[in-house]
Amino acid sequence: MIIIFPHALLCACTHAAKDNLCRLRGSVLRGLGRRPIVSPISPFVRHFSSVMSSQDCLVSRVLANSVCIAEKSAQIARDIMASGELGIVEKTGAMDLQTKADRSVQDCILGSLRANFPGLAVIGEEGDEVHGEVLADWIIKDLDSEALTLDIPLEYSTAKLEDLCVWVDPLDGTKEYTEGLLDHVTILIGIAVGPRAVAGVINQPYFNYQAKDPSKLGRTIYGVVGSGVRGIERVLPQATERIVTTTRSHGTGLINDSAEACKPTQIIRVGGAGHKVRTHTVPRHDRGIEHWRLEMSKCLPLQVMLLIEGKAHAYVFPSPGCKRWDTCAPEAVLHALGGKLTDIKGNLYDYSKNISPRVNEWGTLATCEEQAHAEYLGLIPDHLKEQVKDYFKNKKK
Repeated sequence: MIIIFPHALLCACTHAAKDNLCRLRGSVLRGLGRRPIVSPISPFVRHFSSVMSSQDCLVSRVLANSVCIAEKSAQIARDIMASGELGIVEKTGAMDLQTKADRSVQDCILGSLRANFPGLAVIGEEGDEVHGEVLADWIIKDLDSEALTLDIPLEYSTAKLEDLCVWVDPLDGTKEYTEGLLDHVTILIGIAVGPRAVAGVINQPYFNYQAKDPSKLGRTIYGVVGSGVRGIERVLPQATERIVTTTRSHGTGLINDSAEACKPTQIIRVGGAGHKVRTHTVPRHDRGIEHWRLEMSKCLPLQVMLLIEGKAHAYVFPSPGCKRWDTCAPEAVLHALGGKLTDIKGNLYDYSKNISPRVNEWGTLATCEEQAHAEYLGLIPDHLKEQVKDYFKNKKK
């Protein structure tokens, strides 16, 4: 059965009717069995492409394409690791590395999105341009059929190409990638409409790396704010606990003070690059708090994943340092799942394409449940929040 939406009808319909057509399209695709991948050359999908202009559910199409691009990017990263030729270079020092995988994955993502959506603003950690000619089989034109079934809220369903900006971190956890800590690596594609992060893709190329079945290696999680998430089921942490995650920190500085102001029953400390993933208890008898140290990458996506997976209630990071490409995709997915991510003062970050600087100057506060965010925000004293922008400066004194 072929469903035809006349072009004249689509052009004449109101915003509400356009949104209903987007929803109907999702229902039709679900009825057709949710094929894993739908190629744009399919007559069914090609018909939709011809009648849905760049102003109609553009977010849906960019997201569906990004899911397929992320999965190809994960395979590129795995292939480069398997080859043993990582092509490591230092960007600003030994702790800030770039590999062949960073460059290749960014080329795949930027090359594909710009080929499929000419004029789309795409900003990557490794620069805003591709590194030479992109291989033909790295230009991914497929649309993920299940991603197309996610409803796009009305306020985003009519977004124009010039309203969008895609923030890309091709390989978050590069240093860990070079050290063989592969389960720390993520590929991030965040989609913003104006200043807001509205959709995101998080790919973990080595998720479930202990499984003997190669077909079970890797995971892609994606979602749309106001619509939902695919690739993971929502699990909330125990209500009787109050688990806070933050970066690993020695002493009782700003990070420790802010985390403990949240009155946690447990603290998960993330950090210590170069160590294997493990947890152990560090008793704090003087405070009556059970502290945990999770020795893995200190990168934000992995800490937000603790919220997404229901392993922590809140993430507290009162420090600048992360960039927009680090937070756009995790923020969108967390919000789509019912959580909330802001700066340490409770303000949403601006993801507009012309935003400057691109660094998140006021740190991060995130909670697995949106309604809990205000409580955690109120627990952190204002005098600690005001120290955030000067954290690095004070740390050196």
